[in-house]
Amino acid sequence: MDLKDYLKQRCQLVDKALDRLLPDAGELPAALHGSMRYSIFAGGKRVRPVLLLAACEAVGGDPERALPAACAMEMIHTYSLIHDDLPAMDDDDFRRGNATNHKVYGEATAILAGDALLTEAFILLSRAEVGGDPAARLRVIHEIAHAAGSRGMVGGQMVDMESEGKGEIDLALLSYIHTHKTGALIRASVRAGAILGGAGERELAALTRYGDTTGLAFQIADDILDVEGTTEQLGKDAGSDQARGKATYPALVGLEASKQRAQELVQMALDALAPFDERADPLRAIASYIVKRNS
Repeated sequence: MDLKDYLKQRCQLVDKALDRLLPDAGELPAALHGSMRYSIFAGGKRVRPVLLLAACEAVGGDPERALPAACAMEMIHTYSLIHDDLPAMDDDDFRRGNATNHKVYGEATAILAGDALLTEAFILLSRAEVGGDPAARLRVIHEIAHAAGSRGMVGGQMVDMESEGKGEIDLALLSYIHTHKTGALIRASVRAGAILGGAGERELAALTRYGDTTGLAFQIADDILDVEGTTEQLGKDAGSDQARGKATYPALVGLEASKQRAQELVQMALDALAPFDERADPLRAIASYIVKRNS
């Protein structure tokens, strides 16, 4: 399949929906809504919403019914980036090649914009048109909330900060950071799409394995890009992980071993999709793309 064309079409679909579903920039409080829109539309690959839509398609579901949930995932991801960039955390000046939110709108507005995006995501997830089954919608809300909280993304971010500058950590702790800080939302995106698409339990179990392995591969690829990529490619300062003493796969096991592990995880993801027909081809292509990308 033509992954480039698929991603372009799906990103356009998600962007159009985000523009429609977010509060207008002129609506009071205008600064807050402008700040929310600034980060949402500052670029980005839309990996999580695209995975959600692709998982829905893979089980024969209607991606249009899953579109609000896909937008919700992007809102949650963007809120996490806004807060991650704050001086109290990573203190970054650039994200996706643009000035970070707090550099444009100030720290207080950036904090509130992140808070508002997280809340807006659950407004979307609770809308009646999400999926066809209220029980499935409730299950998805629980799934995403769990992935975003202290046992998921926020917990991973906390352990990541606690580990900064402390020298070598063991592989188990590094895996915890990666599978929670990054992997949890990717796993939840795949599972949410599958649930909204009407997946059976065997299909859901297989797609969960796909989400787990793809999520970890994605973060290892990010670790590698921080070493090998340029600031222009990344849209932020290259080498920032090493400069901060962050826990990464290349720092712990070396660059070549990291690349090998990422490839192994991609193969595991592809193996998990063996029971699915050509409707899962976008998921297959995305898994392979994750370790080949340069940004």
